[in-house]
Amino acid sequence: MSSEATKAFDYEAEMVVVIGRGGRNISEADALDHVLGYAVGQDFSGRDVQMATSQWMMGKAGDGWGPVGPWLVGADLVDAQNLDIECRVNGEVRQSSNTSRMIFNVRQQIAFLSRHLTLQAGDVIFTGTPEGVIVGYPKEKQVWLKPGDRITTTIQGLGVQEIRLA
Repeated sequence: MSSEATKAFDYEAEMVVVIGRGGRNISEADALDHVLGYAVGQDFSGRDVQMATSQWMMGKAGDGWGPVGPWLVGADLVDAQNLDIECRVNGEVRQSSNTSRMIFNVRQQIAFLSRHLTLQAGDVIFTGTPEGVIVGYPKEKQVWLKPGDRITTTIQGLGVQEIRLA
């Protein structure tokens, strides 16, 4: 994983939803029937690149910037709307929350997305990050990720993802 394309490399611990059965115009009531499972995700962001234009894609799309895993946990094995989520950088807790505090829950996200595009089996949805990302700190406290940093993302019941930046 390389952060050389940005001078403002940031972390975003996120629960990932993997679609098992596709569809379009899926209702909130039926949304969870379309979920295969859940995983740990890290939505790395190059904030300087992200904010350079009105379209954020380039700041989210670096090679290796969206690692998922280490496991895919079946949808029937966890309550995805009540899982502790944490991100540590070099052992220091930076994000600590619970998926129950998500602005939009999994049902809402699937229903919304499927109104605008057809979801396919295998699609991956990064569901959003809790407070505590670097860009949210005052400028004088923003210490961006650098080579050698170790990012550990943990989601209750889904596993632990450990990444050391190159």
